[in-house]
Amino acid sequence: MTAARTQFDWRDFSVPALPPLLRAAMDCFVEHGYHGTAIRTVAGRAGLSVPGLYHHYPSKQALLVGIAESAMADLHARSTAALAEAGEDVEDRFALLVECLVLVHAYRWEHAFIAASEIRSLDAPARAGHIAARDRQQKLLDDVVAEGARLGRFGTAHPKDASRAVTTMCTGVAQWYRTGGPLSPEELAVRYVQICRGAVGAP
Repeated sequence: MTAARTQFDWRDFSVPALPPLLRAAMDCFVEHGYHGTAIRTVAGRAGLSVPGLYHHYPSKQALLVGIAESAMADLHARSTAALAEAGEDVEDRFALLVECLVLVHAYRWEHAFIAASEIRSLDAPARAGHIAARDRQQKLLDDVVAEGARLGRFGTAHPKDASRAVTTMCTGVAQWYRTGGPLSPEELAVRYVQICRGAVGAP
């Protein structure tokens, strides 16, 4: 691994990802699903009246959009910071990007879970924006894997498919990882880097 840490420490998850109101909404959506959550339930969880909630967010849809947009913005910011730290070496870029994906989906699993599972509940314009953000995120890894294959550093004959497989593995962490298990997020990330190197045919 190379270079000094960037000013933005993409490995630091000590600051809450969401303001309290969006956090309350996210917790309710995780527990009951978007459609199963009443706005009154979110307001109560946040310690607000329903009119007080609407002062900040005009609808339940706006809450979901806020959560989804925040999730993608946080992931992209951390990913670009990881790539900046890695420098020019393609294997370092791949390893730190995989590490970043795993850490985000372990530490912020609720955030990632809602952003992925409730995409069907977003209204059409918000859904289109979310898909565009997701595609922008995927391109970061696609480009790294394609470069590794072009340089002969990765042996995969199908770099785009391999890249999508790596993303699926890493984002899937949000479906099952919980604190208190046998591995910390950092230990899991080390293991996943090894597994994902195999997926792209790295030596």
